[in-house]
Amino acid sequence: MVASAMESKRLGLCNKSLFVVPNHIIEQFASEFLQLYPSANILVATKKDFATNNRKKFCSKISTGEYDAIIIGHSQFEKIPMSLERQERILQKQIEDITLGIRDLKKSEAEYYSIKQLEKAKKKVEEKLKRLNNQSRKDDVITFEQLGVDKLFVDEAHYFKNLFIFTKMRNVGGIAQAEAQKSTDLFMKCRYLDEITGGKGVVFATGTPISNSMVEMYTLQRYLQYHRLEQEGLVQFDEWASTFGETVTAIELSPEGTGFRAKTRFAKFYNLPELMSLFKEVADIQTAETMNLPVPKAITHNVVIKPSKLQIELVKGLAERAEKIRKNLVRPIDDNMLKITNEGRKLALDPRILNPMFEDDKNSKNNNCANYLYKIWNDSKEDKGTQLVFCDISTPKNLGTKDNPYEMQLVEGEWRFKEDEIKEKIFIDIYTDLKRKLIERGVPEQDIAFIHDATNENKKKELFAKVRSGEIRILIGTTNKMGAGSNVQDRIKALHHLDCPWRPADLIQRNGRGIRQGNMNDSVDIYTYVTEKTFDAYLFQLVENKQRFISQIMTSKAIVRSAEDIDEKALSLAEIKALATGNKMIIEKNELETAVSKLNLLKQSHLSQIYELEDAIVKYYPVNIKNTNMQIENYQKDLESVKDNTQKSEKEKFSPMILKGKMYWQKEDAGKMILELCNKKTDSEQEEIGEYRGMKMFLEINTFSRNFVIVLKNNASYSVELGTDTFGNITRLDNALESIENKIEDAKMTLQNLEKQFENAKKEVLVPFAQEQELQEKEKRLKEVNRLLNLDEKEDFSELETDDEEQEHTEKETKDKDKGKETPTR
Repeated sequence: MVASAMESKRLGLCNKSLFVVPNHIIEQFASEFLQLYPSANILVATKKDFATNNRKKFCSKISTGEYDAIIIGHSQFEKIPMSLERQERILQKQIEDITLGIRDLKKSEAEYYSIKQLEKAKKKVEEKLKRLNNQSRKDDVITFEQLGVDKLFVDEAHYFKNLFIFTKMRNVGGIAQAEAQKSTDLFMKCRYLDEITGGKGVVFATGTPISNSMVEMYTLQRYLQYHRLEQEGLVQFDEWASTFGETVTAIELSPEGTGFRAKTRFAKFYNLPELMSLFKEVADIQTAETMNLPVPKAITHNVVIKPSKLQIELVKGLAERAEKIRKNLVRPIDDNMLKITNEGRKLALDPRILNPMFEDDKNSKNNNCANYLYKIWNDSKEDKGTQLVFCDISTPKNLGTKDNPYEMQLVEGEWRFKEDEIKEKIFIDIYTDLKRKLIERGVPEQDIAFIHDATNENKKKELFAKVRSGEIRILIGTTNKMGAGSNVQDRIKALHHLDCPWRPADLIQRNGRGIRQGNMNDSVDIYTYVTEKTFDAYLFQLVENKQRFISQIMTSKAIVRSAEDIDEKALSLAEIKALATGNKMIIEKNELETAVSKLNLLKQSHLSQIYELEDAIVKYYPVNIKNTNMQIENYQKDLESVKDNTQKSEKEKFSPMILKGKMYWQKEDAGKMILELCNKKTDSEQEEIGEYRGMKMFLEINTFSRNFVIVLKNNASYSVELGTDTFGNITRLDNALESIENKIEDAKMTLQNLEKQFENAKKEVLVPFAQEQELQEKEKRLKEVNRLLNLDEKEDFSELETDDEEQEHTEKETKDKDKGKETPTR
């Protein structure tokens, strides 16, 4: 981004660049900017600059200063307002779009609920119009338009994905209805920069452009290629959605795993090559495979933990609670699915989070993690190897103040209330619990830190420096605080995932802290801790499947024609049963699905090449061979004509030239006349001016290079760019005619290559897909495994066998199958 901004300024493509980066890396970004351009004049925003009293002064600095670049944070960027007129114009456009949508729904006699929802959305925008983009958050300062910024660089652009989407589709999974003020603000500023730069004023940078759903691509296109969407008639979401996707209504397992429900999702995507072709007009997709960066190798370790009896019982309790919610036996204020989901995640991590009186299981995630952390800490003492632990649940909290009678204190690694009458109450903090376990194993306390210890940017900078130097060797934190923008990779030996984040992008950002340039280690161990028979298994598989889908799209390889998004897709009942029993076949199923997916992608790429070859055999090669033969014939005719019409005098060595009907025998006279004709020419249209050595001469202006050109024509055409020299232009014309022999040789060589490629294409088009047999075998085995796991049949949960019986029955079927016996289907 830095190089792009400075080169753009050097070439006169922009004057003043504004960089919008995550708040916590402003100083780091500025430091690296000056590493690349030490003499650059940059303005860096501090927290103090955007305090209410100083904001006007800082914005005035931007407006009046001649800076190469200005660097500000995401939250600071939002506080620079757009002009009221522009805000009003954009909001009025949204109201018009929604009004048209309501009219269309009424015409088609749609459901009253859908119309009501759109009316509600319209009312919200009207209220926003009254408030004019929440001016309470913005001061009466210089507007964004007055800053003089003509190039905007947005780092970690995926933070702005919640942009307003107007759609007539309601209650459809995969279409986010949330709207963030910062996203609306950025959209307005992008539209302004598009106007003043012709669509070339905004650059986004992110490692996870699609963090959760394919619908996010539409949002990115609205930011970066709004005019292009208008040209294609795709600016409204419903138009885009009807071109590239469709909604699918299916019976799915309910989130708690008991019972079914109908769910409509925006899930299937078609015409993906066309969509990606459009998107790649503004996107340069670089993957780890294409860039081949010097990063350490990732070695993954899945630590599968057997659940305790207590965890198994509590999971059953969650299902019972969910059933009561489904039957409306409890009030939403008392219990709801969000609460159950959160408790399910906590339960998978450690039951003591729900009730601190529960026993500390020796086989828990925290104990397993502590063992691996200690081993790696001990093994990498010499190199001062560092480790990161990610956990978004049960973070350290400020649980008391001096004025709070329920103030808490840390006692033996546990938070306890200070008041005597409630001493028995304890709050389990997973971070502190893990730290205590590490200290018990022999890790010095000063080697361990929480990201939450850094309460401001300066402290965070100091903390990261200590991790890079190896002074702090184990850092524990959340994805949000320790993910994107945390450059601590220098000595990282291992990463640990104690819980599963909600989005694939979060997992990528976590792993990216260690699998990164600048890490001195050749490999990084990635430990993922999963508790069987809990929410863990479903969450990790959901995130993995979603990432697999996103990877199919965001690739430099051949794009599949259609794909299915797995947003909110629940596992089938039998899959959950198989996962819960710990059945090894489910692991084989996942491996087979991955292999089949890869092979299908390779086959798709192979077929694309075959189709291209077939087109080339029918159209490209015959046409080009014919054209090249004709070209050779025309060149040969022109060569003979030039020889027949060349009458060079001994003195001048110049063949006479006819210009505007007059014969010129002297080279100098002819050269002067050519320059005179150039001076008189007022348009770029081609104009016939005479003849030379059997060739007609046409004068034109090359609008790209802004130079005059003479085109010599007979059977073929030869362009000659003119200069300002009287004799030089004649020499250029002669050189062009005398090079016809070389053109004939080149054309013959081209013809030879085309004929050779044509013959090779005829052979290659008959070559079958090399891994077809492997693909068929794996697809066959996958069907067999699905049948054995009972995935192809629908049956009631109550009729399934117990865990042990299911396992025995599956194993027996497998053995019988291996012996060639037929087994009855269950």
